[in-house]
Amino acid sequence: MARDYDDDAPRRIQDADDLVNARRRDEAERIRARQRDADERIYVVTTNLVIDAQEQLARRRLLDRIWRAGAVLSWLSLLAAVIGTGIAWGATGDWARFVVGDLICGGLLLMSLLTLVGVYFAGRDVSSLQRLEADLALQQELLWKQKARNDPGLDDRRKLYREEVTTAIEQYQADSRKYRRIHNSLQTLIMIGSASTTTIAALDTGKELTWQSITLTAISFAITVAAMFTGYYKFRERSYFLQQTADAIEEEANAVRLGIGPYSEYGSGREDEALKLFTQRVEDHRNEQRRRQQQLDQPADQATPSSQPPAA
Repeated sequence: MARDYDDDAPRRIQDADDLVNARRRDEAERIRARQRDADERIYVVTTNLVIDAQEQLARRRLLDRIWRAGAVLSWLSLLAAVIGTGIAWGATGDWARFVVGDLICGGLLLMSLLTLVGVYFAGRDVSSLQRLEADLALQQELLWKQKARNDPGLDDRRKLYREEVTTAIEQYQADSRKYRRIHNSLQTLIMIGSASTTTIAALDTGKELTWQSITLTAISFAITVAAMFTGYYKFRERSYFLQQTADAIEEEANAVRLGIGPYSEYGSGREDEALKLFTQRVEDHRNEQRRRQQQLDQPADQATPSSQPPAA
């Protein structure tokens, strides 16, 4: 009986379809791989552009701050020289009485002018502040669009959000340090100015100044300033709470390493759970320290620390 070659036709047709589908899947996978590679390269380039824009903006801000400081110093030096010379001329009729002050003001003026010239030449290749800020905003927008185009999964979105939160935290901390520095500088000026006013008033009594009276006044001035600084900055309280937090974290570290205390129930096969508990307890201690720090930075009538350091 002759062989019927049509018997395996369905199998051969199925094999051909499978081969075509496999080739299509391979081609689609290669296209997706090339697309992913292209997206990754675009993402890396965009990220580098954002970093470069941030560095350029930071440099421009630094140059602008130096420029403003140099300009203020130059004007103050010039005004001090003119006013000092005028006072010396009006009081004694001899402007040379202020020659030392004029030399000091002239040196400061020369240094500030040289600083301004250096800043000018250093900033010639840097764009303006407004242009750099606009460029940074544009690059960040492109970066966010690139991240959104990739349509990441839930885990990836959480990781991206974690990075965004880190950036926000750094910005908030930088702003907080800036305003705290300004506030502390002004408060220091107020305290020193108040003590200086009292000291000058004590010296201006019309009596003959002796080394005893001058020494007594200087000591009184130093004690007044020290008392003001101690009462405002609360160095003892800060030291106490920092040491307390360090001791608590050290206790947790020793307990998790030795498997004692709250970690005694975790055996050799439960290290992950012990580390999870350790992380949580350490974060609780750090949060408590941050809360105390915030309370110490508040005014005296608002600060209510949870615990006070023992009396000295």
